[in-house]
Amino acid sequence: MSRRTASLSLAVALVLTLAYEAVPHARVPAGEPESADPFGAACRTRVTGSKVTVYCHNPYPEADRVSLHVECARWWDIDTDSSPVEAGPAQTVRLTGRCWKEVGDVWISHRRAS
Repeated sequence: MSRRTASLSLAVALVLTLAYEAVPHARVPAGEPESADPFGAACRTRVTGSKVTVYCHNPYPEADRVSLHVECARWWDIDTDSSPVEAGPAQTVRLTGRCWKEVGDVWISHRRAS
């Protein structure tokens, strides 16, 4: 009976982890009013072991400068911030980052191109 319970628990944990990775992340923080002119590339993040890959697609006519920020789980592992990459109208850009060991947190920042 305990093997079945352990297998079921592992299966549920795996499904929840995979479902979280496939969720798109919000482009505008909650609580901020939506502006009259839409802005911001939609980004999808995938963490595989110690590597992070992000694809950002900008459907709007104004360019978005996106940056990847990776916070590593280990205190001795170096966190990284990428240089801004311009995602022009109808353009998709790819950003990558990594840690030596586990990834703790990942986020993308957006800025209007000047």
